Amino acid sequence: MSNSVGQRAFHNARLQKRQKADVLPLLGQALQLHKQGLIAEARTAYRLVLQLAPNQFIALHMLGSLETDAKNYEQAELLLSRAVVVDPQSADAHMGRGIALNKLRRHDEARESYRRVLALRPNYAQALSNLGNASVTLDLMEALACFDKALAIDGNLAEAHNGRGWVLYRLNNFDEAIASLNRALSIRPNYASALANRAGALRELLRFDEAMADCNRAIALAPDDMSGWLGRAGVSLQIQQMADALHDCEKALEIDPEAARAHLLRGVCLAELGRVQEAIASFDRALEIQPDLPSAISNKIFTLDFLADASVELHQQARRVWWEQIGANIAAEAARPHDNDRDPDRPLVLGYVSSDFNAHSAAFIFKPVLQYHDRDQFEVVCYSCSSKVDPATEEFQKIADRWRDASQWSDDRLAEEIRADGIDILIDLSGHTKGNRLGVFARKPAPIQAHGWGHGTGTGLPTIDYLFSDPVAIPPEVRHLFAETIVDVPCFVTLEPLPIELAQVSTPAISNGFVTFGVFNRVSKISDQAAAAWSRILERVPGSRLLIKDVALDDQLVRDNLMARLASCGVPVERVELLGKTLRIDHLAAYNRVDIALDPFPQNGGVSTLEALQMGVPVVAKLGNSLPSRAAGSILTAIGLPDWVTDSEQGYVDIAVSRAAELGDLDRLRGELPGQVRAAAACNPVSYAQAVDEAYRAMWKRYCDSAA
Repeated sequence: MSNSVGQRAFHNARLQKRQKADVLPLLGQALQLHKQGLIAEARTAYRLVLQLAPNQFIALHMLGSLETDAKNYEQAELLLSRAVVVDPQSADAHMGRGIALNKLRRHDEARESYRRVLALRPNYAQALSNLGNASVTLDLMEALACFDKALAIDGNLAEAHNGRGWVLYRLNNFDEAIASLNRALSIRPNYASALANRAGALRELLRFDEAMADCNRAIALAPDDMSGWLGRAGVSLQIQQMADALHDCEKALEIDPEAARAHLLRGVCLAELGRVQEAIASFDRALEIQPDLPSAISNKIFTLDFLADASVELHQQARRVWWEQIGANIAAEAARPHDNDRDPDRPLVLGYVSSDFNAHSAAFIFKPVLQYHDRDQFEVVCYSCSSKVDPATEEFQKIADRWRDASQWSDDRLAEEIRADGIDILIDLSGHTKGNRLGVFARKPAPIQAHGWGHGTGTGLPTIDYLFSDPVAIPPEVRHLFAETIVDVPCFVTLEPLPIELAQVSTPAISNGFVTFGVFNRVSKISDQAAAAWSRILERVPGSRLLIKDVALDDQLVRDNLMARLASCGVPVERVELLGKTLRIDHLAAYNRVDIALDPFPQNGGVSTLEALQMGVPVVAKLGNSLPSRAAGSILTAIGLPDWVTDSEQGYVDIAVSRAAELGDLDRLRGELPGQVRAAAACNPVSYAQAVDEAYRAMWKRYCDSAA
């Protein structure tokens, strides 16, 4: 038996020796082909080597590298995983495996590969830079530390400057990000990725021309890299060029169908065009790929406002997803006690957090709240999270007792500054809208946190204690579904008084000879259901016209898309007029052309509804189930016009038609409405702010009592 075993061993040894002799010339040939740039031939030769010797390290390593170059990352990872088993001491093989894993979005495994490289070569700058790249989606601060270590070893490593710039951009530190990206581009002028990353930072600083130039150059240098296309889509979105933005998203998805951010931006484009179901499908696809992508969750939440059959339960469930995927982890790591003095009667420090302290519709809503606080009882600190500064910003700076420019602060820094400022009640003014800082509110840097006005539909964060609303907007029977405790004020929104007193005009139909219905809302709010109702109204009111106004209507694609949708819903498009962006004073003056405003549904108007009423134009509203579909009903009820509100499409049509037939009554109401609005607590800034002050004091006393 032992003799037989010995013979087999001898035979195997001879076979291996013969295989090695056969393989070496073939391996040499493969390496020569590789060196000559004959890649297809080299790959074939490496595969032949591996048929003869499956564990031949050089062939595994080289073929794995070629598969990475060819973007065959799964095959590359398999080959390089075999290579590191054969030679665990090969730093280069571990490095190659890490690159393939990172491309496969298996970032944790990639980080482990890079750490093995660094165990073998501790001062390997490129490995540190790669470790930073793999850490970006998992831990931004760890990624930043990796890039800084890499640059301490090799200050001319363009990849590390680029990665550092990207992390700083993600941390909202745009100026420093641009400095790092400029350094990368000084080392490598045609670095497409650095150009695309710099474009993102420039876009956040509202330097759109420079951002667009960087994107165009990135695309020209690397048309098969999606980052340039996505960067340009982001710029186009911000400057309201929807056709260009959508085109670039599609190009990015052709390059990488699994790019979560491309699906996200495509969804934003579709939502802006009113293609709600398609938009939500895009957000869902992004979340299938990356379940913890905050902006995809928030954009889906915001877009659900436009979905006709979206219930309160569905809205709040979507908000819980944000908490489960993102907020809960942040809160667990950041939980700390507060040391604010629990004197129930002392003056309180209020902190307001917003990206909209500028000429934004949300600012028109919350400005009176800040402006008319009792300053003997409340100090106001504003945390401005946007780079946009305009005359409206200057007005907020005058209102605030302390102004904090947080536009380039990370969430960690903003939370620490809020604690240092001694904020007693921190108020979120954004919800899930663009520029929100919900990550800060998940950290709970103040003992009491509230949400209202800017979006006002609830956040789903258990760390936010209160939500300002009213009984019409959020009926008592659904309040148990909210993470926040509902606090009633005269109306869930208010609006600053008109900037100037515009001349009062009579009902336009009296002189025109026809009724003009107006829709001064975002085009994305115009649903097919609302358009179909407008079609029936125009049919029943002979000669009537429909005037639609929105800044997005300056984009030809948006105009064409809207007119096509209106036509498909039966609206006679020859009786429709579209108006685009104007100065606000001209926007308000355009209401002098309107007899009756038609509020869209399922998402109602907010500012547009209040502005119409301030201008003497009554509004027809349909009451739905969720808060976004009850906004106009809430406003009209608070103003004293509940008879202009209905809960059915037929009732909506009937109100518009019957009121249009009574021009005398319309003219009387037009004269009375501005005064009626000013007298209502919902739009009287002093009485509204007093109600809010009383709510804050009650919150604080409740908090103080809880310590007893």
